Amino acid sequence: MKTKILAVLLFSFVLTGVCLAKGPVTDDMIYNNVIIKLASDQVVKGGALKVDVKDGVVTINGAVEEEKQRDRAAKLAKGIKGVKQVVNNITIRSKTASQ
Repeated sequence: MKTKILAVLLFSFVLTGVCLAKGPVTDDMIYNNVIIKLASDQVVKGGALKVDVKDGVVTINGAVEEEKQRDRAAKLAKGIKGVKQVVNNITIRSKTASQ
């Protein structure tokens, strides 16, 4: 367990260092940052969302339970350095489908 936590922390520090470095922001850097933000957010809980990035345009696909999760995912993605646009294709699961 401690090894996993240390690995995540190390990855986060490396990623932060890369993001703070001077130079152009690549699609891969944007992708990594969006994935981390979505997965770690307590509202979105975005581990099951699919993210694609092309020329700074982030496309998010998947399904969530509530509208606030959908909106928050787009907001988080828009806040990432280098993101030019967010295409939010997230759908809301019906309550009856999840029961």
